[in-house]
Amino acid sequence: MQTKPQTGTAKTDMGMRRFGAVNWLGTWTLALREVLRFMNVWSQTIMGPLVNAALFLLIFTIAIGPTRGDVMGVPFVVFLAPGILTMTVIQNAFANTSSSIASAKVGGNIVDTLMPPLSALELLVGYIAGAVARGVIVAVAITLGAVLFIGMPLTYPIWAITFVLLGSILMGALGMVAAVFANKFDQLSAISNFLVTPLAFLSGTFYSIEALPPFLQTLCHWNPFFYIIDGVRFGTLGVSDSSPWLGLGVVLIWSGVVLVIVWNWLRTGYRMKP
Repeated sequence: MQTKPQTGTAKTDMGMRRFGAVNWLGTWTLALREVLRFMNVWSQTIMGPLVNAALFLLIFTIAIGPTRGDVMGVPFVVFLAPGILTMTVIQNAFANTSSSIASAKVGGNIVDTLMPPLSALELLVGYIAGAVARGVIVAVAITLGAVLFIGMPLTYPIWAITFVLLGSILMGALGMVAAVFANKFDQLSAISNFLVTPLAFLSGTFYSIEALPPFLQTLCHWNPFFYIIDGVRFGTLGVSDSSPWLGLGVVLIWSGVVLVIVWNWLRTGYRMKP
């Protein structure tokens, strides 16, 4: 007795991945969604931060620039530019992931993110890629403006690019942490206003930490934002308050720890499942 040949697709057991070890298409689609999400409202997500950065430079130039001497051997306005650039980058990277996840949670459609066949690592990569893309776009735009209008140098561009990328990764991951804990936009705003903003200001954005009392200097050295801003300043101006290698190590450790925490939360669905 002859058996009929089987036709159609082979049956796949439940729970087995159909995309190989990595779902490249799904990860790319998530990253693209995150990029298109902020590009669709570019006037708020890109143009707004650029205008804020320009206003910071303009106000400090008019109010303090003429009377303030050089800082670390460079004019005050030029010293200020890398700090404002980095602060804008990290704030935007944080906002990209935090607003995306928080909006999905508040809107009740977080299931659209959790149900697709994406592993925890793929979800993490997709979200972080969107944050990095937004941070890099903002960084490039501000850098071009600073080079053209105030003559900001690019002494070690590789260092500047490295810290912009690492800062975007770290802040994108921290944005995911904030969004996981926040159940309302008010809670997310509180985390940003009372944690991210103070740490950004207490990191040498507008000054050299050498001007601070010893206690605050020690506090700054525990602040990862300080090393991100200091690393970008070293990459652009060639001067810094600490070694860029030390900053690289600190930011890598912080980034690794936060990324592992977020990956584990995505794997277990901690505070994300409806």
